[in-house]
Amino acid sequence: MTEKKARKCCGWGLTSAASALIAATIGWILYSKRYIDHHAKLKIILDAEQHTFESATAGKINYFVNGIKDKTPILLVHGLHMSAGLHDMLPIFDAFRTSRLVYSIDLPGFGGSEKTDRPYRPSMYSAAITDFIKNKIGQACHVVSLGNSSEYAAVAAHEEPQLFKSIIMINPSGFEMPDSSSISRQDRAESFKDILLSLLKIPLWSLPLYDAFVSRANITKWYTKRFSYDLPGELIDLAYTSAHQPGAHFAPMVFLSGKLKVCNVREKFYEKVSVPVLAVYDNEPGMSFDMLPQLVREHSNWKAFRSRHSKGMPHFESSGELFRQFDLFWKENS
Repeated sequence: MTEKKARKCCGWGLTSAASALIAATIGWILYSKRYIDHHAKLKIILDAEQHTFESATAGKINYFVNGIKDKTPILLVHGLHMSAGLHDMLPIFDAFRTSRLVYSIDLPGFGGSEKTDRPYRPSMYSAAITDFIKNKIGQACHVVSLGNSSEYAAVAAHEEPQLFKSIIMINPSGFEMPDSSSISRQDRAESFKDILLSLLKIPLWSLPLYDAFVSRANITKWYTKRFSYDLPGELIDLAYTSAHQPGAHFAPMVFLSGKLKVCNVREKFYEKVSVPVLAVYDNEPGMSFDMLPQLVREHSNWKAFRSRHSKGMPHFESSGELFRQFDLFWKENS
């Protein structure tokens, strides 16, 4: 085959591949808009009262509450991912509602909370925690946060420490090695996030793209990576229905762009939190806790506990061991 013919065949091949990709994309967009149900019925998942709290900053917040009022109440705050919601905190709610008053919230844009198209930012999430404690719980409480919501809990506790008795952070984000990049490079990264978010929010493909992320297969894949043993089938069902509500894609698209991360959270907030903190960490894929030991050594209000046999959801898989640590920590900080 001559060089000219080879180039011609290569050109035809690339054109055919591009055409197939465009056709598949258009087909998925049409399928998403016509055949995927975005009004799935959310299940009542807890033996608890379900209510809505109106936050001046964060809008309508869905929450469940049950338990005994004798001791300091607990607030559970789930982490953020593409199909997040308070379903990720179920074992903790069920374990402690027999001994304490427990509240569990859906953060703005997730689960049963308000999911309108608005500027979701870290400040909204920290305000949601602050507003809920101040105006609904009405007293200082123990907060349990999962993953990246620990960043918002730290911001809230730094700004209004009187609302917090303690914080338990499960696999908190922000403990990777320090970023040595220059200010100009960080500015470019923020500009890139802005551009990416603008692209992700284009109505033509924003919802279909989200539907691809939250297919039942992809949700199962995401959770499977975070369980060492048996993955609860109910958890997949709850995550799927939570992700298939009107407006459910708005906040996750902002999360996907990177705009919901608190910049330099360790230096700016974790190190300045004055309330007692217990950081629980395990073997979650993609997570780094390199700087956690140093913070614990340098700040007496911080403690750490390692769950060695779980991969992201220790409160599901190592609940006995973990909840004993919770109880001990709360007794020390009642």
